[in-house]
Amino acid sequence: MGLIIWLIVGGVLGWLASIVMKRDGQQGILLNIVVGIVGAFLGGFLLSPLLGGGTINVNDFSVNSLIVSFLGAVILLAIVNLIKRGSVR
Repeated sequence: MGLIIWLIVGGVLGWLASIVMKRDGQQGILLNIVVGIVGAFLGGFLLSPLLGGGTINVNDFSVNSLIVSFLGAVILLAIVNLIKRGSVR
């Protein structure tokens, strides 16, 4: 049951991050899930030591962990945007 909740929360966080980064029309549900989960890992490495708390990847579904995971997903999409912008030219 934890895996299903993890995928759902990761998908929602990835979807919200894609809306913030204006990539919502370019992503499907599977990519939103991947962005949410990978962004949570990224947020765990970069932001969790600064802000405290865990991420959704360690089954910590507190408000602080959701914020850290969401910010990690936004950072991940910002990195993807920079890479795509550089490869077009």
